Amino acid sequence: MPNIPAAAPTAICFDLDDTLIDDSAASSTGLRAVMERIGHPDFSAARTLWEVQTEISFGTYLRGKISLEQQRRERIRALAVQAGRSDLVDQQCDDLYRLYLDAHRSGWQVFPDTHRALNALASAGYRLAVVTNGVESLQHAKMQALELTPYFHTVVCADTAGAGKPDPRIFETAAQRLGVDPRACWHVGDQIQSDGVGARAAHMHPVVIDRRGGRGFEGVTMVSGLDELLHLVGLPTAAPSGVL
Repeated sequence: MPNIPAAAPTAICFDLDDTLIDDSAASSTGLRAVMERIGHPDFSAARTLWEVQTEISFGTYLRGKISLEQQRRERIRALAVQAGRSDLVDQQCDDLYRLYLDAHRSGWQVFPDTHRALNALASAGYRLAVVTNGVESLQHAKMQALELTPYFHTVVCADTAGAGKPDPRIFETAAQRLGVDPRACWHVGDQIQSDGVGARAAHMHPVVIDRRGGRGFEGVTMVSGLDELLHLVGLPTAAPSGVL
């Protein structure tokens, strides 16, 4: 069971990908489309490489060292090299990444507990925000397509906020837009470093969701789903679903 924080929040920030939206499944759909195009035979190897290269390249992008297009090309090239293709030019990488995005979009879906939890929290009067390292245009498109936009007072994205998680500034920006002290906020995400450590640095209480039931971390409330979050704030877990 998670440790219940001493103070209940007045506002709650949420990560988006793999917290509210099953981005891992959508990413797998996109990855398989690229693999088929370049003749990559091994999904397990490709998935592992894609995750590692994404962490490296996207992290470099968030630190301002490379452009968004460069980090995308790095990820595609790493996958191509693993498949025995070391000859891709930039235009081919760009075309393959567009293929990835199109297939990724076809796989967008929320987790089964997402609308139920957000509806309950919004109906109870909590001020809600999204805090994400994803690209703003893409994140807004996901939220609109999946009917998440009406729940949130603000959406703070790394590429327009001037900082990405775990930098505390992005969390502070969210609290400022919500009109609350960061100490009155909880932040719910799926990554210990980006979401947990980052939120603590900004004086928010971190809640990390691990739908596979992983081990806990000191100072971080761990939950296995959003129904547990509702329980922590004292709301029924069988609240009706639907968009406000």
